[in-house]
Amino acid sequence: QVQLVESGGGLVQTGGSLRLSCAVSGLPFSSLAAGWFRQAPGKEREFVAVISWGGSTRYYADSVKDRFTISRDNAKNTVSLQMNSLKLEDTALYYCAARRGITSYSLRSQYDYWGQGTQVTVSS
Repeated sequence: QVQLVESGGGLVQTGGSLRLSCAVSGLPFSSLAAGWFRQAPGKEREFVAVISWGGSTRYYADSVKDRFTISRDNAKNTVSLQMNSLKLEDTALYYCAARRGITSYSLRSQYDYWGQGTQVTVSS
């Protein structure tokens, strides 16, 4: 059974930090790229970050570059997103996703597996 389970969301003030984690099971995780997307109320789900299967390649959305860091631990089948200097506009439901390959990494349709999401709310 394929499962991607996110955790670590919550309420934080602007400028604060949160660390999201995603535990993956039922998949050959170490051979898959893993990413994070987010969806704010009334908006489309958007790409946040992706990391290649071995961790050597990472891509970020311009809006989070230099503030967010994606990492993975293939021994534990987890992918994490460290979020610093959070802004009001980072408020969203954050989803973990996994896929084969890493081309067209920002396209939601390229991801085969998804978690249920974890809520991040940034307040002033």
